[in-house]
Order: sequence, then structure tokens, then C-alpha cells
Amino acid sequence: MGTTAGTDPDTHPHLADAAAPRTSVALVTGASSGIGAAVARRLAAEGNWHLVLNGRDRARLERVAQDLDQSANDTSAAAFPTDLAEPGADRRLAEYVLDSAGRVDLLVAGAGIGWAGPFDTMPPGAIDEVFSVDVLAPVHLVRLLLPGMVSQGTGRVVLIGSVAGCLGVRDEAVYSAAKAALGTFAEALRYELRGTGVGISHVMPGVVDTPFFERRGVPYIRSRPRPVPAERVAEAVWQAITHNRDEVYVPGWLRLPGRLHGAAPALYRRLAARFG
Repeated sequence: MGTTAGTDPDTHPHLADAAAPRTSVALVTGASSGIGAAVARRLAAEGNWHLVLNGRDRARLERVAQDLDQSANDTSAAAFPTDLAEPGADRRLAEYVLDSAGRVDLLVAGAGIGWAGPFDTMPPGAIDEVFSVDVLAPVHLVRLLLPGMVSQGTGRVVLIGSVAGCLGVRDEAVYSAAKAALGTFAEALRYELRGTGVGISHVMPGVVDTPFFERRGVPYIRSRPRPVPAERVAEAVWQAITHNRDEVYVPGWLRLPGRLHGAAPALYRRLAARFG
């Protein structure tokens, strides 16, 4: 089992000061596979972390936690499997991590689900599930964990969004709306937290090579943008943490259509309608 003793009080300088415990505590949701699992592995590679991992797939989640718990980088890991779409799951998760670890220095909200198809064929239950997992769960987790971060004067929240939330994607109306809500939440909360020592990072990937598309029931068939590996998103998360970055696009060129959409929305819509 990995130890929880660190060796350098400045190992994670953006999460703790010299007087704070040397091992940082991170809660990562969606950690049974995909981006969440890649983020957990990236943190473990740096060492001096206690990781609390959440996901719906108990077997996969426990396997990820066990692998990281046995690493040699002064990292320990614990699994808390639960479906964040269930009422009260976010509260139970927050209570578990605070009771077991005493605090949270980093929250990476990586859990997410999608649905693809014409909006007028989307089952009402699917609408509720997408918003429950992609918006309400991370917002509630931030609400439950943020007071502790503000009280200790340090911490970071990383919200995994999507470029779909910036642009809107055809046949993904509800998913796009949910990710847009998450991005606006990050922007508004960032203003509130100025001067508290707590930062908010919004990481917006494009298409990522994960089981996401398989689970939503519709494969990714567009020729562009090409899928990027989950490890690339995990590296972007790490850079956001260590460099206090507010917004990160993955890959970086995706910020260009976002700027075009903001500067010339009519032109962007014509191009999007033509090229998809």
C-alpha cells in the first residue's frame, strides 16, 4: 500500500503552503476509465498524493485504485464507487472523502455522460441523467468541498468540460447545454474566489478516445476533429493545476473556432452548417 508521507512541502506548490501537510488529497470523479483514470495515473506519477477515486464501474475503479495504491511514488488510493446520477450520491462521496482524508486539496470533476441524436427523440429520463451527472453532481460537489478549501486558503477545482459547451454540436443539444452550464459556472465562481487562494480550471477537450461514445450508444463518425488520447487531456489537467490556468483547450487549436464563434457568430454558423 502506498504511503501518505511526503518528502517536500513544496511538491504541489499550488495546492499547499509550507505549513500544510506535505501529501495532497485529490478527489477524482469518473476515474474508472477514460479521462478520470488517466488523470489519476498522471497525479500518481508525480507522487505525494492521496487519491480518492469515484466511478460507476466498481470492478474497473477498484482495479485502478489498487494499481495506483501499489505504486512506489508515495501515493495511496482509495475507491468509492457510486453513480453520481443517484440522489444524494454527491453528498455521500463528499462525506466519505472528508471523513477519511480530513480535507480535499484538489477536485477533478471528470465524470460525464452524453446522448446523441435528434433532440425531439431524446427520452426525458436521458435529459435528466445528462444534467444530473454533467452539471448537478459537480456543482454540488464543489459546494460541499469548497468551504474547506477556502478555510485552508488553498485548493483547486478542475472541471472537465467540452468544446461542445462553447460551440454547440448538432445532435448533442442537451450535452452541449450541460457543458455550457458547467463552463459558465466555472467563470462566475472564479470571480467569487479571487483572493481566497482557491483556483478554478475549466478544461475543454474536443473528441477524446475513451469509452464515452460506446456508452452513449452512438459511435463518433466525424472525420474531424480527430480523437486525442485521454492521457493528453490528463497532461492538460496537470498543467492547469501547476500553472494556475483558468481555461485549457485540448488540443489547443480548438480555441480558434471558439473565438470565431464569439467574434463572428453568423459566420461561424454558416461554416458549421456547411462543414459540420
